[in-house]
Amino acid sequence: MGNIEYSCPATNECEITKRRRKSCQACRFMKCLKVGMLKEGVRLDRVRGGRQKYKRRMGDTENGAYLGLTLPPPAKKPLTKIVSHLLVVEPEKIYAMPDPTMPDGDIKALTTLCDLADRELVVIIGWAKHIPGFSSLSLADQMSLLQSAWMEILVLSIVFRSLACEEELVYAEDYVVDEEHARLSGLLDLHVAILPLVRRYKNLSMEKEEFVTLKAIALANSDSMHIEDVEAVQRLQDSLHEALQDLGAHNTEDPRRAGKLLMTLPLLRQTAAKAVQHFYSIKVQGKVPMHKLFLEMLEAKA
Repeated sequence: MGNIEYSCPATNECEITKRRRKSCQACRFMKCLKVGMLKEGVRLDRVRGGRQKYKRRMGDTENGAYLGLTLPPPAKKPLTKIVSHLLVVEPEKIYAMPDPTMPDGDIKALTTLCDLADRELVVIIGWAKHIPGFSSLSLADQMSLLQSAWMEILVLSIVFRSLACEEELVYAEDYVVDEEHARLSGLLDLHVAILPLVRRYKNLSMEKEEFVTLKAIALANSDSMHIEDVEAVQRLQDSLHEALQDLGAHNTEDPRRAGKLLMTLPLLRQTAAKAVQHFYSIKVQGKVPMHKLFLEMLEAKA
């Protein structure tokens, strides 16, 4: 502001009076400085060239072009307490640790996945207890929600791990399966069922904050018919929905983002149902051993 240079067309000695004050800006400016006016006090919109030139320059400045600067993006609003908490309690990476002594094939693949699912179940139960409001539910309602939604949570976790891959499913950090591997391992039906969900979330560019919130919503959004305190579960659902709405409000490019994420839940439930059928058929065939917890939860969904 105020960095302005005027040029006198004569000899810098023009007479400045009330009537002739507009005849020479340069001499008028010098007279003002002599009586104590600050140079920084000059209004830029009075520069020769008119207001249009000033506005155009100001517009350039706002875009960062006039000053040669790149303006930083708007600062993100702080996350809600619920989302921040869910990020903190998010389980650490899990590993499948396939048995190296077993020959490759469908038995090894199914054994690996059943063992992995059992260990993930233990992790999911521990994680659920840290969701704000979940532990205040009755034990019966906690179990009803878990029995109803555990496969949705497991599938959503697989999907989120797989977002960075191309047509591959990341069941664990050390167990990534492509279509050919799935075909040879007896996992093709499961692979084909989950991939559309991966593509859906990839198109939405789902972020981790959204993933942890949506996962908690999937748990609370149970279709169980055995809920004792419906109002308490509804309050849990409402608080998580509000957290997702707040996340969506941060996204200025798509204010309807929260709704789009919620609309993926029916496909998630359908995919989880297919996964349950897949594992239940393995159980019926008696191909591989299954741990007690995994069996109990599988039978509760069957």
